Amino acid sequence: MILISYISIIIMMISNIMMFLSIILSKKSFSDREKNSPFECGFDPKSSARIPFSLHFFLITMIFLIFDVEIALIFPMINLFKMTNFIIWTKISFFFIIILLIGLFHEWNQNMLNWTK
Repeated sequence: MILISYISIIIMMISNIMMFLSIILSKKSFSDREKNSPFECGFDPKSSARIPFSLHFFLITMIFLIFDVEIALIFPMINLFKMTNFIIWTKISFFFIIILLIGLFHEWNQNMLNWTK
């Protein structure tokens, strides 16, 4: 029991010495205000938070998130293929892909996929 306490004391001393040395030897400059400020997607954090941004980027982000979630829903279809017969799997997969294609055509008709706006 005494050996464990000695080892834990030695480990704490070594870790404290290493932390102290890293604080002393680090090259941090507190005078550089720009490096110490947070970076938020190209917006200046010291200016107004209510600056306008392009709605098109927001729509593209929503499209990406929607299709990303749908891709995550497609992966379990592989296990579904192993558990059910081919006809049921084909119907479910066909229905899901049709929903995806309808959404894609709707976005295409609304010109959400054009970058020339």
